[in-house]
Order: sequence, then C-alpha cells, then structure tokens
Amino acid sequence: MKTQTGTIRTDVENIFPIIKKYLYSDQEIFLRELVSNAVDATQKLKTLASKGEFKGDLGDTKIEIKVDAEAKTLTISDKGIGMTLEELDKYINQIAFSSAQEFIDKYEDESKIIGHFGLGFYSAFMVADKVEINTLSHKEEQESVHWSCTGSTSYEISTGTRTERGTDIVLHISEDAKDYLEESQVNFLLNKYCKFLPVEIKFGEDEITNKEEDGTETVEIKDIIINNPNPAWTKKPADLTDEDYISFYNELYPYQQPPLFWIHLNVDYPFNLTGILYFPKITSNLDIKKNKIGLYCNQVFVTDHVDEIVPEYLTLLHGVLDSPDIPLNVSRSYLQSDPNVKRINGHISKKVASKLEEIFKNKRDEFESKWDDIALFIKYGSLSDEKFAERSKKFLLLKNLEGKYATCEEYSEKVKALQTDKDGKIVWLYTYHPEAHDTYIANAKEKGYDVLLMEHPIDQHFVEHLERQNEGVLLKRVDSGTADTLIEKEEETETILTEDQQKTLMDLFTKNVKNDTIEIEYRSMSPNDLPSIITKNEQMRRFQEMAEYNGSANNPMMASMLGKRYSLVINTNHPMVTQLVEESEGEKQEALIKQLHDLALLSQNMLTGSDLTAFIKRSVNLMK
Repeated sequence: MKTQTGTIRTDVENIFPIIKKYLYSDQEIFLRELVSNAVDATQKLKTLASKGEFKGDLGDTKIEIKVDAEAKTLTISDKGIGMTLEELDKYINQIAFSSAQEFIDKYEDESKIIGHFGLGFYSAFMVADKVEINTLSHKEEQESVHWSCTGSTSYEISTGTRTERGTDIVLHISEDAKDYLEESQVNFLLNKYCKFLPVEIKFGEDEITNKEEDGTETVEIKDIIINNPNPAWTKKPADLTDEDYISFYNELYPYQQPPLFWIHLNVDYPFNLTGILYFPKITSNLDIKKNKIGLYCNQVFVTDHVDEIVPEYLTLLHGVLDSPDIPLNVSRSYLQSDPNVKRINGHISKKVASKLEEIFKNKRDEFESKWDDIALFIKYGSLSDEKFAERSKKFLLLKNLEGKYATCEEYSEKVKALQTDKDGKIVWLYTYHPEAHDTYIANAKEKGYDVLLMEHPIDQHFVEHLERQNEGVLLKRVDSGTADTLIEKEEETETILTEDQQKTLMDLFTKNVKNDTIEIEYRSMSPNDLPSIITKNEQMRRFQEMAEYNGSANNPMMASMLGKRYSLVINTNHPMVTQLVEESEGEKQEALIKQLHDLALLSQNMLTGSDLTAFIKRSVNLMK
C-alpha cells in the first residue's frame, strides 16, 4: 500500500483542544470509551456470525489491555470486526460519524452495541500525545491498515502489521497523564467502568505452580480477567436463586452484611430498563449512605449519582440499573429533561411498592422481622412521594414499645376503645426517647394506654404525615400532657382544695417559681399521680422543633411567638401539695415549692448545673 496523507474532516476548526478540554468532565473516561469501542467491535462480529454473514471461526474474542511503562504506551486490543481502509477513513477521519449507530440501524433486532455517537475514540487525545490504530478487517482478502495522529488535524495512513482480524489502539501517553502508565491506576479504572462489560477483558497474567504426583512442578500461565461478562441483572429472574442474588451483592459490595431482600427490574416497554435493587441492612443512622446504585448503559458504567433517575428516597438502596435509553455522555441537565428518565423514575417507585406489598401479604412475619431495617426507606418515601405514600398504606407498620407491629388501620382499631377523646378523635401516643419519657410512659400505661415508638430522625415530620393520612387520628407525644389530659375525656376529677387553698397555692408558686419559659397549671388528678410534672404542648413543641431545625428559634420575634414553652402542672389532690398549703410560711414551705418544681424539671432531664446541685442539697435537708 502506498503511504498517503490527508486532513481529518471536521465542522469545527481545530477541534482537538475542544475535545481535550470539554468532551468529558473526567479525563479518566477515555479508557471506558476505548474499551467500549473494542466491545462493540466484538459484538458486531458475533452478530454477523449469528446471521451467517461471517463464516470464519470466532475463536478467542478476549479484549486485552497492556501497559508498557518504558515505551509510555497503553494499548487496547480486540479480535473483533476490524476495519478496512475505507471504513477507517469513514469512521475515524470524520469526527462524530458513528459507526455504532449505523450498525444499529441495520441490525436493530440482533445487536447489543454500546456506542450511540462517534466522539468516543477521540477521547484518547485527552491523555495521549499520539494515537495509533493498527487494524485488520474480518472481511476476506483485506490488507492491514495503520493510522496515526499526533493531536493535530493531520493524520497518516500506511500498511499495518496486524496479521489477525481486530484492532489495536495504541496511546502514547502524554507527560501530564503519566498516571495511566501505572498498572494499579489502569486496574482501578477497568474495575470502575468495565467490571461488567459483556466481553472478557484480559489485563495481565498469573503464574500458577502445580505440583504433580511424581513431585515435579509445572507452571501454568493464566489470563487475569477483570470483568464479569454475565452479571446477574442480565439474566432472567427465573434462572437465579437467592444464593445468586446474594453472591452478586457481595461482588458489588464486598464485606457488607447480606441484603434484606431485592427487586429485579426487567422492562422493555415503553423504555428499556434492567437491574437489581437491594435493600441493605442498616444498623444505625450513621450507616445511611447514598450513591450506592450504579447506572450502566449496556453494561458500561456511567455514574453512581442517580438522583434524577431513582426517586430520592430510594437512593438509599444499593444495586445496579442498566438502560440503553440513557446515553454514556449523561449529564444532569439531560436527565432532568428526558421523558424516559421520568418514566423510569415512576416505574421504579411503583415496582418497589409492589414488591413490598407482595412480601407483606405473603410473608408478614418475615416482613415484620425486617421492618426496623426498612422503616426508614418507607417513611422517607411516604414523605417525599405522594403516589408511594398512597401505595404504602397497605404495608406501612407502626411499632409500639412492646415490639408489636400493626398497620395504621389495625392500630386505630386496637386502641380506639380506650384512646378516643371527647371529640371522637383516636389519639395515638408516641415517644422518641423511651428512657427520657419513662415517667410519662408509666403513667400512660397505668391507664391502659398504648405508646408507639418513633425512633428515626425523620419521625418529627412523619407524625404530621400520619395525621394527614389517617382521618380522625391525633398524635401526641407522651410527655405533652398529664396522664389524665393526654386523652381528654368528659369526666373530670374534683379537687380536694377549697377555693381559698387554691388561691394560696397559686400565690405561693407565682412568688417562688420565676421562669419565663414555664407556665404554671393546676389540675385535680388522682392522689396517686405525681405531685408535679412538666408537660410540653404537642403543637407548640412541634412548632418549636421546626424553628430549631430552621435555625430561627433564637430570633427575638420567633422567641416571642413561641412564648411559654413548657407547663408546670401541679396536682392539687396530691398529699404533698395539700401539706404545702397547710404548712405555715417559712423556709420549709419555700423549699417544698422549689422541690416540686425541680422534681418536675428532673423528670424531663431539664435540671442541670448549679440548679441540680441545689436540688440535691435541698433534698438532703428535707430528709433531716
């Protein structure tokens, strides 16, 4: 072949600086693009063979990656379809002319081609001063072709040296990209982007020493294959066992605890989507990690930032999604505007809800045993997705302090006899902190009330969601009132104090309890109830917590709106209170008033510092 020269045809003058700087956000993407091209070349050959258009022997179709640090080259070799001189001129010398797209158009039903655009090859110039192609077509009686370019718009084509079909891409790595001459870095990128490509990829060899029975040793050279060409998500669910799913999870996330369960996605209309989503076991709120779902396009890794594709609450899941409808040059702006992405998002949410409902219906005991680990997903989903919230009503569970589970409907039926107030509202009592609220819980249980456990950070918002979702239900934290006022009834306990004694009592507390954040209330409760207790109005507390969450609680205007934040409730029927009224004025009476106040504060962990020290000393003196 006669050596010839030419100029690459582009629509933009001197496109290489643009390619080098703007084609991709990450320089490392070049390896993904070049290996994907090699996979395409191999898949094309297999397609032609299956249609009888290639009569030769497929043989070994492994792709091989080689690093030569001394020569400063990185080589990607395949044994695929190869190129003729005309094809090389057509597909390489005309930037953005996609051979993959042309092949798809011709063999739409049979092909599984990765590339949908033609700039992938030129990503090589982001890391190379010079790129060479050495290729031999699969077609009979073709000559090997060599192409080289130094990053200008000039190239050179001559007779190649390749003797078997396929293509070598040789990158002469530039000085500012020399990290890609380190095997560890190349291995990292291959594992990141090419771990599940559908053609075996060889990167290096292992020497294995075998001992024979006669004591002699033989050395076996074994290829190191860095990828799994047939990952679980590409198979039919019917062909996989539970062990297969768990094994694949371990492949994705080594050393992690086994997943709780999983959802296998397989959609071909109106969009293409396959994948497996796993519910991981979360042992604490610190374990919550996003970006654990890998997005792939025909088994090529694209990104692990899938916020636009997966509903936000499901970004806590782990797993893999694969869709050829999402291109490799994915960008957030593209995802936000693409209609397929919106449909995929909705489908995933629906599929997850259906799976959860199925498990709940068919294996309720198993579902309940895993509720503590999946509750956060479901609560988060209910708060952020109205459609999911509606679907989740069928399997969303409430958990009480005894560890018993019930749906919202079941729970209302369970407690309505005792926990319906005078207005006909069914009151659900709950606690965030069982230990801190132990006194209040004990008082509630004495009346036969049930108390729910709310233990997730988002439960502050979730209780309001429950009220909106369940008509006729009112949620109250167990410390928001005394036991007899948590669920207000028609009947009231009469006070044993006379009117004069009541007035004396009020005057005493007004004089001795000076706290701008506490409002004093007097209630006639059972003599067996505590003499004093701190309560926090449910709605005012929610308002306060929201203000603290927003950072506005210390704003003077907001502080004024919050007003009295707590109530000091005095049980006018308790013997200690009666004694207090009858006690003649003096130090002991004043000490008793402060003691009742401090006892109430102590029950809410609100007594600290010097006030706690004073309480201890006073307690000792009162016992003398």
